[in-house]
Amino acid sequence: MTRDLTKGSPMRLILSFGLPVLLGNLFQQFYNVVDTAIVGKTLGGSALAAVGSTGSINFLVVGFCVGLCGGFAIPAAQQFGAGNHWELRRYVTGGAWLCLLFGALTTLATTLFCGHILTGMQTPPEIYQRAYLYIFTIFAGLPAYFLYNFTASVLRSLGDSRTPVIWLSGAALLNIVLDVVFILTFHLDVFGAALATVLSQAVAGAGCLVRMLRGYPILHTERADWRWSRRRMGELCLMGLPMGLQFSITAIGSVMIQTAVNGLGTAYVTAVTAASKVSMFVSCPFDAMGSTMATYGGQNVGSARWERLDQGLRACVLLGAVYAALSLALLYVFANPLNMLFLDADSASLLPLARQYLLTLALFYFPLALVNILRLLIQGMGFSPLATLAGVLELAGRAVISMLVPTLGFAAACFASPAAWVLADLFLLPAYLHCRHRLTRPRRRRGKPAPAGA
Repeated sequence: MTRDLTKGSPMRLILSFGLPVLLGNLFQQFYNVVDTAIVGKTLGGSALAAVGSTGSINFLVVGFCVGLCGGFAIPAAQQFGAGNHWELRRYVTGGAWLCLLFGALTTLATTLFCGHILTGMQTPPEIYQRAYLYIFTIFAGLPAYFLYNFTASVLRSLGDSRTPVIWLSGAALLNIVLDVVFILTFHLDVFGAALATVLSQAVAGAGCLVRMLRGYPILHTERADWRWSRRRMGELCLMGLPMGLQFSITAIGSVMIQTAVNGLGTAYVTAVTAASKVSMFVSCPFDAMGSTMATYGGQNVGSARWERLDQGLRACVLLGAVYAALSLALLYVFANPLNMLFLDADSASLLPLARQYLLTLALFYFPLALVNILRLLIQGMGFSPLATLAGVLELAGRAVISMLVPTLGFAAACFASPAAWVLADLFLLPAYLHCRHRLTRPRRRRGKPAPAGA
């Protein structure tokens, strides 16, 4: 089930590889969507606000995990593209060691300081206890997130984008069943929703791990493959940490926005929670495009197919533009029904606020598409530290706008993320051209490529 992305039509390869990634992202969001919908419909607006108030900090920590694991798999994609399976195995085992280390440290730190984080975010007192219980359970289950995201990233680096979505789809169905059992049968409230998510994620990770161990002879390791190599660990950290930090830097800006919205009151928190869930689900194709371009860039850099980088970029940007236009049109028509999936009857009065927030985001979906495509392509090319700077610009955009929320009100909160996307694009477009030039310059002058990230 491996797929070589260095040969054939870029558009066809991006579609065939990206569609399973998209399904995986949709099922990943399905975890949160199902939790939020069941919580909002059965436990009421207060419980929905409690879960929603943790969304940004959840994205910060889980996003760090996703970015870190994705970065650890980039050297594997490059070695697979180069046909060096011996070195591929050593990068995979090195990534596994680092996931164990970072998983333990992240779980310990987040569970210890969970309460302090919620207090610093000005979480409304009436929803604090539920918010703490929900996010503490998610943080305690972070090893399950590391397991799934690392194994899925390794499989995708080999061109296998199907296995992760197969297991994640099964886990999503399990999540629905566990939500119903834990919340409606055992009355575990928001703790049941969080526990269902963690257990389902663990099942998906275990399934991908079994597939790696049994389905891919090129990943069959020997004892020597597990030796700690400072050189490889350094290269893995150079790829993984910037990607993880980039997710976290972006999320810090979201935390600032969430803090500002929290200050507006529970009604605004509830409306933003509902609209954000819809937007996250609708924007899944942009995430899939980014993940696809990371693997596409990694394999083609590994095989020194520089001309295919531009070809793949043009194809993916076209897909992003078409989908951004279609999603805006659909959300303009169906914004209210979609938001009501997460609001109960008593919260229906919040629909105008939720619609305003959702449509403002949708107007800027094409800049969001460019952010995902360019940033992940640059990271796949081996320039993770440079791509992280785009996250810094996103943070700056969200920080500036969030400071205006107390003065300008809810409208400022609606434009915070779009401003961040535009600022990031202004940096990423010339950054890609710079990376492309750095890769091809030695080839023109000396007849050989430069190492990725040089």
